Amino acid sequence: MSIEDLARMRENYTLAGLQESDLAADWVSQFASWLDQAVEAGVTEPNAMVVATSGSDGRPTARTVLAKAVDGQGVVFYTNYTSSKSHDLDENPWAAATFPWYQLQRQVHVRGPVHKVDEATSLQYWRTRPRASQIGAWSSPQSTVVAGRDELDRLQQRVEDQFGARHLDHPAEAEAQEIPLPPHWGGWRIEPMTVEFWQGRTGRMHDRLRYRLVTEHGVEDRWVVERLAP
Repeated sequence: MSIEDLARMRENYTLAGLQESDLAADWVSQFASWLDQAVEAGVTEPNAMVVATSGSDGRPTARTVLAKAVDGQGVVFYTNYTSSKSHDLDENPWAAATFPWYQLQRQVHVRGPVHKVDEATSLQYWRTRPRASQIGAWSSPQSTVVAGRDELDRLQQRVEDQFGARHLDHPAEAEAQEIPLPPHWGGWRIEPMTVEFWQGRTGRMHDRLRYRLVTEHGVEDRWVVERLAP
């Protein structure tokens, strides 16, 4: 097929349905269950999510990032704090994220306000990152215009020299040298107000069940489950 065939491209979703009785008591448990199934099904990068942001101008942008923590406080991803997404979130601290598990004909949508995680949390995750990824975080002026690939390679080499030059005669020692957390890098947490679980159904009559956080005066926050029309 080619671009001229776009209007005729479609899949008939028949794998499963989703009933209210199928849902876990809370959205985190439901997400964990679906994530486990995505992993078992061999979904490529099941923790990948498309995150949409907009700055003060209201113009939306979206990109794929990796979720690195999910719990009752929300969904965490890490990035350069000088990136375009971070500039957006500084100006307009709200985001929407979608986990697109196409092989299972499923999606999960998370929407809510966003806050930076504390430095201790960022550092804890930073220490688990591969050394090459740590060097990349120091090397890349993320989202800025660069002259070409050669410039990126030079920046990367400069960082490698910075954290390894004193041990060039002893490669093992160079690898052991700890790379510190960059001051311009860390985590953002989406604190959901809604989490929607979407299951494709035949005829485009999809199942959409949403956990929504309700805040009422004098009453503690509580989650309600709602069915949305497809």
